[in-house]
Amino acid sequence: MNKKVNMISQILVAVFVIATVTGISSCEKNTYTPPTINPVDSVHFEADVQPIFNSICLSCHGAVKAPDLRDGYSYAYLTTHGYVTLPGETSPLYVKLIGTDHSPRTSDIQKQKILIWINQGAHNN
Repeated sequence: MNKKVNMISQILVAVFVIATVTGISSCEKNTYTPPTINPVDSVHFEADVQPIFNSICLSCHGAVKAPDLRDGYSYAYLTTHGYVTLPGETSPLYVKLIGTDHSPRTSDIQKQKILIWINQGAHNN
């Protein structure tokens, strides 16, 4: 009798495990689609890029640590010290921005704006 109860217990455990695994794997998967901006829209340095630097980057890059991203200095520093190159995906500024050190500090939209600005020619507009 003990063997029969033990066998039934094992079967019930196995059925429970299989049901649980099947239930979990068949659950509807929710996906997150990050917001995007239209890469054709113009991204302006003063209106779109510098505010990102002002709000997020100046605690480290306010003339103490390169690059200098202070308003009035950032554009010249980035463009004369090789931080902005084409294609934007390999530009040192963008590569640093998406790296593990900096990526959590900026949103997907902010990263996109900087990338689009670089790919549009990194104008001081």
